[in-house]
Order: sequence, then C-alpha cells, then structure tokens
Amino acid sequence: MIEMKKIIRKFIFLVLVTFAAQLVRAQEAAFYKDIQKFKKQDSAAFPPENRILLVGSSSFTKWQDVQSYFPNYPIINRGFGGSRLPDVIRYANDIIIPYHPKQVLVYCGDNDLASSDTITPQIVTDRFKTLFNIIRKKLPAANITFVSIKPSPSRYRLLDKMKQTNSMIQSFLKTQKNTSYIDVFNPMLQPTGRPIPEIFVEDSLHMNAKGYAIWKKAIQPKLKR
Repeated sequence: MIEMKKIIRKFIFLVLVTFAAQLVRAQEAAFYKDIQKFKKQDSAAFPPENRILLVGSSSFTKWQDVQSYFPNYPIINRGFGGSRLPDVIRYANDIIIPYHPKQVLVYCGDNDLASSDTITPQIVTDRFKTLFNIIRKKLPAANITFVSIKPSPSRYRLLDKMKQTNSMIQSFLKTQKNTSYIDVFNPMLQPTGRPIPEIFVEDSLHMNAKGYAIWKKAIQPKLKR
C-alpha cells in the first residue's frame, strides 16, 4: 500500500512537471513569433539610432498609437504581451541592443508578480537589475527608465507587492547614473486607494485611452530629446 502511494505521488509529480514545461515552451514559442515579427519589420525598414525604445509587457504592446501621444519624440515600441522580465532578458539582444536607443523605457514586472505567489518583490527587483546591467553594459550612454508597475482592478490582491516592488526598483535607480523612474501607480488610484475602474477596458487589466492619457502626463516630462 505504501509503495503504491509512492508510485502515485511520483506519477502526479511527473505529470505536473511535464505540464509546467509544456506551458513554458508554449509561452516561449508565442514570444518567439513576436520577436520574429519585430525582425521582419526591421528588415523592411530598420529604425534609426538614438530613438526612445519601449520594452516590456502588454501595457506597451497595446499602446499601438503611442507615437501620437508623443509626436515630438521618435519612438520604437517593442513591447510583447504577456512577457515577464526573464522574457525581456532572454530577447534583449534582439529587441533592445540593436537599436542603440538614447533611452529605454521598461514596463515589466506586473506579470512576474501575477505568475506565482512565490514571486516576491525582491525577485522582481533582482530580475530588473539583471536586465538593467545587460543594457548598461552594452549601451552605456542610454538612459534607462522604469515605468512603475500599474495598479489593476483584476490584480488588486497584488497591490502591496506592487508597491514594494516599485519602491525597491526606484531606490535602486537612485543609486545609478543616467536613470529615471516614472510613477504611474499613484495617479491611477482613487482617493480610497483602489484603482480607478473607468480607465480600464472590460478585463480590468489593460487600459483604455483614459488610462493612457494618465500615462502620457506622467511619462512625457521624463522623455529625453
């Protein structure tokens, strides 16, 4: 009986491990297609150097008309939806370094925290530091800017972790030269401390034009000419 229980436990463990590995491979495959799409765009018309580069997750991906918000700033948008910081790190040599941007805006970490209860603010901060060091080593003159993790109604339970992560990354950036931190977190809150519901689309995670208007107001003063 005891041996049978051990066999069952091992079987369940193997099933779970296999399933998790399949999910990771599926996610990476989806991101690979995103990266190849960017490369196809670049092969048709490679962007000039010294632009402002957006990298990170879906809040950038869905900002398709971002250039119209900042008409006087040449922008390259390389956000890919669902990405976490390890994904941006994996593809840094494909979607960051080749463009030689004068400024890199990073919006990422939101999905990291949501992916597992075991992901702590320290883990997300350490992941950001890894990305930061890759960019700083290969693009020493580029300004590196972190756009704070936003508060979303659908992820309200993560609000405290988001606050801690934002604070830790902001503190780190203060110790580094040629960096910026952009707070979009607080402007997106009601006086009650809850996210403003009407600035989100139906999924209560992604923003509508009202949400991006808040981002524009917060981001524009920190953009480099």
